[in-house]
Amino acid sequence: MGSRKAFTLLEVLISIALLGIILPALYESVDMLRDSNQNLFKYVEKSKKITKATQTLYLDILSSDGNLTIQKDDFSRLCIEQTSNSLYALPSAKVCWVVLKKEHALLRVEGNGYQLPLRVDDRVEADIVMRNIELFDVHYNQDKVLVLLQQAKKEPVAFMVQGVTKPQKKKKKSKKKKKKKKSKNLKENNTTKTPDKNATVPSLK
Repeated sequence: MGSRKAFTLLEVLISIALLGIILPALYESVDMLRDSNQNLFKYVEKSKKITKATQTLYLDILSSDGNLTIQKDDFSRLCIEQTSNSLYALPSAKVCWVVLKKEHALLRVEGNGYQLPLRVDDRVEADIVMRNIELFDVHYNQDKVLVLLQQAKKEPVAFMVQGVTKPQKKKKKSKKKKKKKKSKNLKENNTTKTPDKNATVPSLK
């Protein structure tokens, strides 16, 4: 049997030194990869929330009866009087999108028969959809609704909903026409027949 060479003490020390240099570098690379994955996950979750918020708002407007109320202040306030896009299994719901000024959070309020500001006995569901809102603006012209939305340090989001028809107002009969009809009826009822001079009056004998 041939002689078998063993590692010398110097070779063992050198290998330990090399491992001491390589292992921290590997650990740092794994740690950086883990951080990047966490950041990517957070970004994906945020983008999902933005997509979900804009999709919900889009469907709220698209499924509405066209009766939209927009109030302008620092931010727009959008109230949809009736929409079939309910997140709480309502057959039809009133939905308002409001930005809280102090928190700068976009709030979605869903319910029926309520008015803003809310009262204590109003039964509604309120969800904070997005935070750090810098811009929320809504424009309604003819059958188009334009929405502009932006969070702090984020790119603005804009979309348009087409085919939103405003409810037709019932034509009210003018007061003049009503007065004319009433005056005609009164004249017909109050007309007295003038006696004919040539008509013969029956005798009482």
